[in-house]
Amino acid sequence: MHSLHTTSTLVPPLVLPSFPLTQVSDQELSQFAELIYRRTGIRVMPEKKALLSNRLRRRLRETGLADFAAYHRHLRRLKDSDPEWDAFLQEITTHETYLFRDENQWEWIRRSYVPELAKRARNRSGVRTLRIWSAACSTGDEPITAACCLAAELPNFARWKVEILGTDIGVGALEQAKTALFGQRAMRLVPDGFRLRFFTQLPHMPVWQVQSAIVRLIRYRQHNLLTPLKEHPFDLVILKNVLIYFDADSKRRAVENVKAAVRPGGVLLTGASEGVADEMRRWKRLQPWAYRKPETWK
Repeated sequence: MHSLHTTSTLVPPLVLPSFPLTQVSDQELSQFAELIYRRTGIRVMPEKKALLSNRLRRRLRETGLADFAAYHRHLRRLKDSDPEWDAFLQEITTHETYLFRDENQWEWIRRSYVPELAKRARNRSGVRTLRIWSAACSTGDEPITAACCLAAELPNFARWKVEILGTDIGVGALEQAKTALFGQRAMRLVPDGFRLRFFTQLPHMPVWQVQSAIVRLIRYRQHNLLTPLKEHPFDLVILKNVLIYFDADSKRRAVENVKAAVRPGGVLLTGASEGVADEMRRWKRLQPWAYRKPETWK
C-alpha cells in the first residue's frame, strides 16, 4: 500500500495507477468464474459478484494491472504453481478455521475412533502404523488437532509410527501452517489440558507455538482435490469445509479421489453439511459425517 508524502520540486510526485471502482461486468464475472472453475473446481455464483469485484480490486492494486480484463489475461497465462494464482485463490476462498473446530467430531475421534485403534493394535504384532490425510487443511489447524488427540489418547503412543499429511491448494495457507503458530482466536476451543501439554505461549504475545513433538508428525504439500493423490492408502482421511465451494460434478470428482486414498477398513470423516451421503452408498455409516470403507474393496 502506497502512502503519499509532500515532495520537493526536485523529486517528481508519486503517481498511483487508477483502478476501477465499479464491479466486474456480467461478462467478466462469467470469464473469471469459468477460469476459476477449470483450475480449481470452485464454482463462483452470480450472487458473489460484489464479493469477487472487491477481491479483484485488491489484486489489481498489488499487481499494478490496469483493469479486470488485464488481470484475467494475466491469470490465463500463469501456471497453477505461480504465486499470483495462489494469492488470488487466497482472496476468493475463505479460510475461517481454528483448532478443534467441530468439537463433537473430535470428541468422537478421542472416545470412539482411538480406542478402536488401540483394540485392533493389541491383536497385531510388529510396528503399529497410522496414516492420516487432512485434505484441504488450510493453515494447519486440522492436522495439529488430530495429532494432539492421538498423542493424548492413544495408549503407548511412543510405540506408534504416526504420519499425518496436510494438503491444500493454497501455498500461502501451507506456509502459514508450517510455522505452527496460532493466535488467540484459533486457540479458543483448545481444552486447557491440551493447551498446557502441547502448546507454548510466546513471551508477551497472544500467540502459541505448537511443541515440536507434535509438529514432527505432520508434513505439508500442495494438492488440488480434483486430481488423485498418489500417496495412499490412509487409515483416516478428513475432508471438511471445502466441498461447499464445489458444484455437483466437482464434488463428485473430489470425493471419488479422496475415497480412493482410504485403505479398506479405513475411515473418511466429512463436514456435517457437505452432502456426501449419495457418494458413500457402499460404505458403513458410523456417524452422520463418518464412513468406513468395506474391508474387502475392489
